[in-house]
Amino acid sequence: MKHHHLVKQAVEQKKNKQIKKGNETISWWQLSLIGIGSIIGAGFFLGTGLSIKTAGPSVLIGYFIAGITTYFVFSALAEMTVNDTETGSFRAYAKKAFGHSAGFLSGWMYWLSGLLIMSSEIVALSTFTQYWFQNFPLWVFSIIYASLGFGINLLGVKNFGQIESLFAIVKVSTLVIFIGFGALILLGVLEPNEASSLQDRGISEWFPNGWKGLWSALIFIFFSFGGIAVVGVASSELKHKKNITKAGTALIFTLVSVYLLSLYIVVNMVDWEVIDDSESPFVTALSAFHLPYIDSIFNLIIISAAFSTMVGALFSISHVMVSLSEDGDAPKKLKEKNRRGVAVKSLLLTAGGLAISILFSYLLPDTMYEYVTTAAGVMLILNWGIILASHIKLHPSYKDKQRFKAFGYPYTSYLGIGLILLAISGALYHENERIGLLVSAILIAFIFGTYKVVFRKK
Repeated sequence: MKHHHLVKQAVEQKKNKQIKKGNETISWWQLSLIGIGSIIGAGFFLGTGLSIKTAGPSVLIGYFIAGITTYFVFSALAEMTVNDTETGSFRAYAKKAFGHSAGFLSGWMYWLSGLLIMSSEIVALSTFTQYWFQNFPLWVFSIIYASLGFGINLLGVKNFGQIESLFAIVKVSTLVIFIGFGALILLGVLEPNEASSLQDRGISEWFPNGWKGLWSALIFIFFSFGGIAVVGVASSELKHKKNITKAGTALIFTLVSVYLLSLYIVVNMVDWEVIDDSESPFVTALSAFHLPYIDSIFNLIIISAAFSTMVGALFSISHVMVSLSEDGDAPKKLKEKNRRGVAVKSLLLTAGGLAISILFSYLLPDTMYEYVTTAAGVMLILNWGIILASHIKLHPSYKDKQRFKAFGYPYTSYLGIGLILLAISGALYHENERIGLLVSAILIAFIFGTYKVVFRKK
């Protein structure tokens, strides 16, 4: 063709324009909502009952501690993101700070933990949905929810951001309505139908199980903030990286506010001892009012929470897989993206891993699968420690071009690492979590051993 080179040039320009457009498709407030959608999951709406049962009303102090630690982690990640143009988020900074092995370990830890958390969310989704359709097998719902999650991610970043933002608004609105409803009760405007629920209402003792109770509950509380790293991963889609500070600040302020206020309402509406880890504490708190369909309403809310967390995890771990591929830590073909900016091959690999994980969730005994999911949460929190350690190492290199400085450096980063270790060590008080810690150590050793084998010749 006479003008073949012109046609080729036009195609390349269009492709570059589409890629560039894909990198500018979410605003800072959408990033904040994506974070909220990815963090507030079924673990908070349902699993908080275990934290309350373990720590009593002091669970509020635990959430405050976890919120502060989350802010330290975000602030460190934001400083590195704003002052360093390198792509790859936290794993790229770990590599720069401590070498290739640290980046490899951080990336694969995050991908594996995200995969296991996704499978646990899908199992939870299927179980909650079976509440209405008891004759349908769980695996049918698992396939449906997994397909929907991958379908949303295949729509591209812009559509993904809009859908996740909608889920985030639903979850925050639910908690705000609950807080408002609870405030009317505490102010005496509304009264429960069951007088017995009023007898022991309020906080009579903050530490009924001592400091040990709060310490041992910290690991579960920290899991409620576990998805914060998605903000760093998704920040690559922002037009201006400096907006990550605005997005993260809004995210953490919203999270800590709704977490603390909603749980304060719960422990003041009912005696904390009547809260059971088999039922949502919000349902327990509202049960005295005999509200019609309250179980079904919260079942629907928990389903939406778990689904959006699963979709957000899929988005973040597929992006991390692309980063691993670009660094040669995963097959090169996994970094290829379609015209929507979606790494389809990376998604397909994740789909295969997710299918295997879900299969094991049905084949393994419940306790064994609980060990694995606990290990996933531990690895996620350990990655926070890697982020803070990377920040301590890299901060001096930003002095000449610093556009954002993390609050309280280096003390906040050291304090954050200490609080993370404190939370993880609290798991030693629970038999299942002790085994979960052991499983996480085995998985980390496996990832590091794989690195040594793969890169031995290099």
